[in-house]
Amino acid sequence: MFTKRTLFVGLSLVMVIALVLSGCAPTPTPAKPTPKPPEPTAKPPEPTAKPAEPTKLTFATSLAEEEWAVMRDTILPAFEAANNVEVEAIEVGSGDMLEKLKAMSAAGKMEIDVFGQDNMQLAPLVAEGVVEDLSAYEAQVPDGVLPALVNAGRFEGTLYFLPYRPNMQLTYYNEAKFQEYGLDVPSDWDELLAVAKVFKEKEGIGKIGFKAVGPGGPTACQLYEWVVSAGGDPLTLNDKGCANAFTYLQELWPYMSPDSKTASWDTTNDYLLTESFYWAQNWPFATNVIVKDGGKEEIKAYHGVAGPVTEAHVVGGEVIGIPKGAPNRDLAIKFWQYLVSKEAQEKLVSDMGWPAVRSDAYGTVEAWRKPYDEQMGEALKYGIFRANIVWWDDFDKAFTDAFREIVMEGADVKATLDKYHDVIEAARE
Repeated sequence: MFTKRTLFVGLSLVMVIALVLSGCAPTPTPAKPTPKPPEPTAKPPEPTAKPAEPTKLTFATSLAEEEWAVMRDTILPAFEAANNVEVEAIEVGSGDMLEKLKAMSAAGKMEIDVFGQDNMQLAPLVAEGVVEDLSAYEAQVPDGVLPALVNAGRFEGTLYFLPYRPNMQLTYYNEAKFQEYGLDVPSDWDELLAVAKVFKEKEGIGKIGFKAVGPGGPTACQLYEWVVSAGGDPLTLNDKGCANAFTYLQELWPYMSPDSKTASWDTTNDYLLTESFYWAQNWPFATNVIVKDGGKEEIKAYHGVAGPVTEAHVVGGEVIGIPKGAPNRDLAIKFWQYLVSKEAQEKLVSDMGWPAVRSDAYGTVEAWRKPYDEQMGEALKYGIFRANIVWWDDFDKAFTDAFREIVMEGADVKATLDKYHDVIEAARE
């Protein structure tokens, strides 16, 4: 029977069980707060970028050994440092430049970025279409550059080459030997012949030098201005002026130094240093080689002698060209801009002995050099440019072969010149 006492006992039992159960239940552990990330103290350092690898610029030209030394040690380093570039300077003769560029172009792999070329070897490069049109850069030619030096790189109104290095031959003479024999420096052909005879009589051997080494440039270049001095046109080879020049040289030859047969632009310096030559023409780089490096202070220079009609001196030198397909055209233009800068031109004048392409680059010339540089200015007054023809190599050979046969071997002047006139006419065709 359900009674109050039974109800009381039941409720009590329920309360006890509840208390027991609540005591056995685990007390919940409060959750740990999520830790905040530490405040950044500083941005991590950016990885250091490696400096860009130098770009290689390939510059091809033809220089004497002494000139290459100055170019590599003095001229190129400043450009390399300023432009983070390595300049690979390679020797390529003027007569070889065309074939080298043609071969690279045909292979689709132009490896020359910029080149310096003799101003008489330009027409074939234009005719073969291997050089870039540089007319857009004419406005960047520095002030003080003679317009004639710019025009030397222009063909049919298009500028393919930029001025860089003018040149003209000086006449070097041994002042001590002239004074020893009481001789004045000759000013014309008659006086030169008289001086040559005195040296031959006193020394027993000729002391007048002439570049008679043969085809390849030196003989033709020197002979060219002698023909013009006699009023001749070298490209006809058999006009009256040509005949007069060859006749005179034939008369002078027995009184010339035997070393003339091997005289070129480099060996002429040796012959002046060793006194095989007392008088000879050569390019102005000879001044440093003979006087500064060789210590031959008695070797002086003047502008030269006049022929029966005029005085004439070939304006030579090099211009800058860029081959079609050059991989670094913009850098090549920068290189030209550097070469014609006042800074670089002053070094080329003082260290290389070259004439400057710009008139304001003579400020650093040492006192001993000034008389030689003044004579370069005098020679330039009589400057002439050779005709720029695609058949120059054929002309060079015919011209120097005529010299050898007439002057060195005594052949008949008229008959020989007529023969070689026909040869160059065929080349002209």
